Amino acid sequence: MGCGTSAATEAQGRLSEKDDSVKAPSPALTMKAAILIQRWYRRYVARLEIRRRYTWSIFQSIEYAGEQDQLQLSSFFSFMLDNFTQISGNGPDLISHLLDPALTEEEKQATFEGVEVSDSYSGPHISFPLTVSDTNALLSAFKAQQILHARYVLQLLYETKRFLKQMPNIIYLSTSYTKEITVCGDLHGRLDDLLLIFYKNGLPSTDNPYVFNGDFVDRGKKSIEIIIILFAFLLLYPDHMHLNRGNHEDHIMNLRYGFTKEVMQKYRTHGRQILQLLQDIFSLLPVATVIDDKVLIVHGGISDMTDLEFLGSIERQKIKSVLRLPKSFEDVEAERGLEKICGQAGSLRSAGGPSGGTRKRRCRRRKPSSGSSSSSSSSSSSSSSISSPRGASQVWSSPLPSPRVPSPTDLLQLPFLDSIVAVASLAPPREEAGWKQIVDLLWSDPKKQDGCTANTFRGGGCYFGPDVTRRLLQRHGLQLLIRSHECKQEGYEFCHDGQVITIFSASNYYEEGSNRGAYVKLGPDMVPRFFQYQVSRCTRKLTLHQRVSVAESSALKSLKEKLFAHRSELMAAFQEYDVNKTGCISITDWAQATESVLKLDLPWRTLRPRLARLAPDGAVEYQSCFEDVSAGQPVPQISPNLAETLYRYRTDLEIVFNIIDKDHSGLISIDEFRQTWKLFSSHLNVDVDDSAIDDLARSIDYNKDGSIDFNEFLEAFRVVHKLDTKEKQQG
Repeated sequence: MGCGTSAATEAQGRLSEKDDSVKAPSPALTMKAAILIQRWYRRYVARLEIRRRYTWSIFQSIEYAGEQDQLQLSSFFSFMLDNFTQISGNGPDLISHLLDPALTEEEKQATFEGVEVSDSYSGPHISFPLTVSDTNALLSAFKAQQILHARYVLQLLYETKRFLKQMPNIIYLSTSYTKEITVCGDLHGRLDDLLLIFYKNGLPSTDNPYVFNGDFVDRGKKSIEIIIILFAFLLLYPDHMHLNRGNHEDHIMNLRYGFTKEVMQKYRTHGRQILQLLQDIFSLLPVATVIDDKVLIVHGGISDMTDLEFLGSIERQKIKSVLRLPKSFEDVEAERGLEKICGQAGSLRSAGGPSGGTRKRRCRRRKPSSGSSSSSSSSSSSSSSISSPRGASQVWSSPLPSPRVPSPTDLLQLPFLDSIVAVASLAPPREEAGWKQIVDLLWSDPKKQDGCTANTFRGGGCYFGPDVTRRLLQRHGLQLLIRSHECKQEGYEFCHDGQVITIFSASNYYEEGSNRGAYVKLGPDMVPRFFQYQVSRCTRKLTLHQRVSVAESSALKSLKEKLFAHRSELMAAFQEYDVNKTGCISITDWAQATESVLKLDLPWRTLRPRLARLAPDGAVEYQSCFEDVSAGQPVPQISPNLAETLYRYRTDLEIVFNIIDKDHSGLISIDEFRQTWKLFSSHLNVDVDDSAIDDLARSIDYNKDGSIDFNEFLEAFRVVHKLDTKEKQQG
């Protein structure tokens, strides 16, 4: 008879051995499970990557389509000047009330000197010449959501303009005086990104120089604050703060992308004077920067005609907007006739001001290498001209009538600018070549293929290949090209065998979590060092899945609005494939029809599950594309055809009516609305009778006072997403 304790111990030992045999799987089974988990995870990541990529494609395609819409709107401005006779007395006044170029330098100075700062003003106070305490006061005030008084804004802009007149077209810098130079890309009104850069990298100073590579304004809500900060540091540290011009430093672009509206809302009384000074300043910004004769920094890119010596000699201040094509000799007679019609004959004058002279004292100036070619002054590149919108002849298909589609040459020829911009009445070949090269610098994008072709996707500039980059760098003895102009998910990107760097500094550009921002630092060795960041208002960092989901949802909403705005065209295209009138077509036909109308170059087959429903037989029920969206506040007095036109051109109409609305009160007269809309529909060849327009005008004059609240009008023609409505009702 054994001991009870020993028997229990022996039994526990046998049980433990049994448990161990169960818990310890074989190595083969363990490996199999690991492979299964890895396979599942890879599939998950791959699906997430597909969603991320098509989301990115949607954002970029819609962004570039918007830029092309802006080019067509510029054409409408030209059309409006030719035909507009009722509103404000004459055509030029319609635009010139927004930007008044008639002020002399003395009058502009008197403008800010006559503005008093009231005792009730609680914002920052600054004095000139600026000091470090002034810039610190500005930063603190803007962090506290304060607005700088118009008196100080006008004086700051006046001093900035006077300083920029001394600057050459191309700035030459050296790292021999400072160890590193920081280069930042697009900010687009994102003040938080600028403040984060200064927090991480330090404020501009004699030991911490910066180059900001254009596109400071538009899209974001704090563009004027960014402009004020950058200009203040430019005046404080003129040898260590440098600003290049971007394609959004352009008053015509500002009309569409929000900067003009922002200025007028924040500075109602003095908004026009501020915008006029900014128009002059933007044209005076340098167009390129060269560091140590090794690195070229431009906003957009280059072309096969880019010549630094020639660019250094043009009169950049004459190019108020690159969206205005200089007049060619063939158009001289037509322009003279237009001048007579508009009462402008003999009033055009050549803009005075600085040329690309030598910058003394401000920075070390070096001449480009002697191998530079200057022959481009007498020739032009076929790829450099602003091109017509992508597929313009097909976008406006039946049943809505096709608008008058301008040719690539006259699309951006804006005679109305003659009333607001001082320009020469003729454009000699040299001036036209200079304009084209500026367009290339501000609008171009790199591509993988060799060669230089028209940038039809954006509608301006060119696509330049690795061979174009290589030749330009070799010709001028350079090693690297740094440009911005394109949003990149990581904030930066290499291309062309490492010879081109794209740097983009606005994080969350498309949507919260859509991309990081970045800046690059260059030392004497010219080896770039990148620093990434992402502004976030959340205390908890979003996961990759959450970031992709948020961005995807926003992109799909924008895409569905595009579908809704082109509903009649899409239905006509779908029905061409639906011979038997079943309401269903194949996935291939659906994708081809959608692309033929929208011209967005998207992976429609991949996007189909997010946009349209399948029938049991696998065909696409094409009417399901429009189920998730509806009209905001339908106006019963107008026809579906007119309503769709209003939805489609809602943004363009907002720009036009904001120009008419002089004080930005949101109110315009019924006559102004009626006549402008008739002109707009005439330009688009939209067949709408006068009675329909009159009914529309009366229906949106809610209080019958003869004025229209245009904000309410826009709200009526806003696309509503039904899923959002359901969520709000459930909430």
